[in-house]
Amino acid sequence: MIERSSPFSLSRRLLIATSALAIAALVVTAEFNPALSADSPHNGGDITFLIDSLGDTWIPNNSAISSFQGHIWGHVTDKLLYVDADGKVSPWIAERWEQNDKATEFTLHLKSGVTFSDGTALDASAVVANLDIWYAGRKSEGINPIGLFPKTYDHAEAVDATTVKVFFKAPTLGFIPTLGYHGSILISPKTLAQPAAQQADLSKTSGSGPYVVDSWKEGDFVKLVKRKDYNWGPAAVGHTGPAYLDTITYKLVSEPSLRVAAVQSGQADVAYNASPQELESLKAEGFTTATPRYLGFVNGWAINTKLAPYDDVKVRQALQAGINRQEIIDTVYTPDWKLATSFIQSNVPGATDQSALLAYNPDKAEKLLDEAGWVKGADGIRTKNGQPLVLTLHSNPYLATSKSVDELIAQQLGKIGWKVAIRAYDVVTFGQKVKYGGPAVPAYEVTRSFIDAGTVASILTNANNGENWFALDESDKTLNELRDKIASAGSIEGRKPLLDELQKYILDQGYFIPRTQIVQRIYVQSPKLKGEVYNGVAYASYYTASKSE
Repeated sequence: MIERSSPFSLSRRLLIATSALAIAALVVTAEFNPALSADSPHNGGDITFLIDSLGDTWIPNNSAISSFQGHIWGHVTDKLLYVDADGKVSPWIAERWEQNDKATEFTLHLKSGVTFSDGTALDASAVVANLDIWYAGRKSEGINPIGLFPKTYDHAEAVDATTVKVFFKAPTLGFIPTLGYHGSILISPKTLAQPAAQQADLSKTSGSGPYVVDSWKEGDFVKLVKRKDYNWGPAAVGHTGPAYLDTITYKLVSEPSLRVAAVQSGQADVAYNASPQELESLKAEGFTTATPRYLGFVNGWAINTKLAPYDDVKVRQALQAGINRQEIIDTVYTPDWKLATSFIQSNVPGATDQSALLAYNPDKAEKLLDEAGWVKGADGIRTKNGQPLVLTLHSNPYLATSKSVDELIAQQLGKIGWKVAIRAYDVVTFGQKVKYGGPAVPAYEVTRSFIDAGTVASILTNANNGENWFALDESDKTLNELRDKIASAGSIEGRKPLLDELQKYILDQGYFIPRTQIVQRIYVQSPKLKGEVYNGVAYASYYTASKSE
């Protein structure tokens, strides 16, 4: 059942008031290494995490990769493998694994004695059920496949209670690291068998994680309580038994300043997605900040090549050259942010430095637009055949700074003849109106993580249920060939030059327009709370955390 009353209320007045009893928050800069506090962890305690959205669905497949719901899923579910902030893969529910020489067959050996919170065993048959729904979803019900799960998946078999064999139609080097992707959460087969409407009720979902859902109210809060019999955490984080904290409550507070004020006044323990412009002053005042980078794509635009004028490579290349990325970092962000050097984050194994293709060169951009027939008028706007050069941007609500970056880029592009329109929606409306290749979406802003770079090529076209980011379908033979060669690579070493070629080609064609390397998840935290861990997709896990008195 959905809980109909909140366990507490954080009103605007209470949030901005400073109680005489409130303890002034001091700050330590958060470390991203999976290490616990030097002090012994303290058992017990409750924390409140203020978040700017709780999304629009709790269907596991549809919400696990969300920047919002993903926080909750990370505490109520486990994964087969753990991937840290450097992309290192280590055992979790799968204790060990093997693969054949062609990377088409994998064997997973599971821990015994693991159970879901509904009492069902997390055994080989449960893993097979999860693999199947990650791959296929149930589209007729509105249950999506996991977007970055390998499209080459064929089937899986339960050999015995703790052994799973997984078969692929072609070499799939990315399978093992993808088992640590935040979409690859393990859910009870009883939950997976439920229709979508029941899966959307968070109280009816059972995972195997260190916490379970105690109560929730849609658009308000989710309260988690620790599972006392949990004893199978990933060794990589330095703790495998029950969590230390008794409860974690995620509470929706829309305004960033109010979330931060609540932590400063001691009314909450964590504020998510603070404004980057506040971070330097918060550090100077002594408050905790954390800006982990995830493994994935940089923040940028996937360009819809079916919409004029972005069907013209010269216009796309002009867009690539017309953005001053250093000015974005200097104006909107802080030194914690890094310049994009590809369309993949630089901490991803396999990313290569393509900075030369991203150099700010407004003269080059103007020349390309001239060659494409776009003439600058007296008002500074370019036209062709009586039509203005227009770019409509849809600011991504999953990134707090998106609109500020859009506004700065609009100024930059305006100088070389673009007329830029900016539209901003909330999370729900954005999901309904803004899609890759949409008829009114020339540029889709990407904020997307992944674990293995080899999965990237498979989503860029529409082959094998790919997401067709650039609306190319199968029309670009070079991209198709690179996609297929990367997918069929038999070794990491053999794949590296192919990934390098893919990155060069995508950027040179102007299919993807990077903005900056992304820090999507920003945390401001109470000094009483220590020992959290940031994984490969930059979620904060409080499984290892404890709170001092």
